[in-house]
Amino acid sequence: MESKIAVLGAGAWGTAIAKVIADKGKDVLIWSFEEAVRDDINNNGLNTRYLPNVKLPKTIKATSNIEEAAEGKQFLIYAVPSLFLLDTLKNSINVKSIREGKTTIAVITKGFLPTENGPRLILETMEDYLPGFFRQSLVYISGPSHAEEVSCGKITGLIAASESPKNSIRFRDLLKNPRLLVYSSLDVRGVQVSAATKNVIAIGFGMLDALKTSDKADIFGDGTESLLLAAGLNEIQLLGKALGATHPETFTSISGIGDLDVTCRSVLGRNRRFGRDIIEKNILDSFKNIDDILNRIGEIGYLPEGVAAAKQIKELAEKHKLRMPVSMGICKVLNKELKPMEFCKNLLTDWEK
Repeated sequence: MESKIAVLGAGAWGTAIAKVIADKGKDVLIWSFEEAVRDDINNNGLNTRYLPNVKLPKTIKATSNIEEAAEGKQFLIYAVPSLFLLDTLKNSINVKSIREGKTTIAVITKGFLPTENGPRLILETMEDYLPGFFRQSLVYISGPSHAEEVSCGKITGLIAASESPKNSIRFRDLLKNPRLLVYSSLDVRGVQVSAATKNVIAIGFGMLDALKTSDKADIFGDGTESLLLAAGLNEIQLLGKALGATHPETFTSISGIGDLDVTCRSVLGRNRRFGRDIIEKNILDSFKNIDDILNRIGEIGYLPEGVAAAKQIKELAEKHKLRMPVSMGICKVLNKELKPMEFCKNLLTDWEK
């Protein structure tokens, strides 16, 4: 199969995006670090581990050779979790088509990237490693979406943000179909901050939701959850402005409040699930602190990216002197400095200060 489109990352979201493209009659090559996932895709047309019960088109093939996946592609989409994105980038950037600037690159990973100078936004960090052709040309794709729903054709909206309108439109046209609406944006920084920070808020929402429906607390209700959602959005806007967001409407559109709402309220959200597991399964008892969670995150059985983002947002808030009590409180819970119940009880009093 001579594919001009590749997705680097065979998780649920990467596989769903590959299916969206393949359903339009295009050949897509997926890079999978895990050989068992690669073989499942190639032999059975399934990704049983990450996107079960979804039959994949025959125009999707998989490889575990990252250079084979990246070479000669017109469109290349990075879809690995933020914890592994830089290593994936470093292992893929030496192919000829990238060295010569012939590939248009997009990223669907959510989070911040750790660097020697502290956490940074994904695209600006990637630009430091890529050839100069790619400066101000990368595309960041985000929005209120779940792989399980997108792969089944449920109506969803995404944002394709780039400082290059031409590249934003290219990926918009590549992805859009009657059930997947894709809009362009120039606010690359605002969209990235929204995508990363909402995962942290969703952990807090999961904790609160589990307490609300338990017999441990009768002081929490739907209004409490909406209060948390609103305060979380305020913190996303505050951090976005500090990191250079250019369009206030980013935060009131699908990439801001839309993505925050679905991540917090949907039972499909991994970060919301992790928050609930903190209350219902005492999942933090197995870990010493937030660093221990990150070092052993594979033991959880799913990947709540809000854990890494919580630690990174704490660093960014301190660096920019931002008051972010919700995000900081969630970080303290994950670091076992604050009990979940105390975090939820303190929500109102902390916001009033």
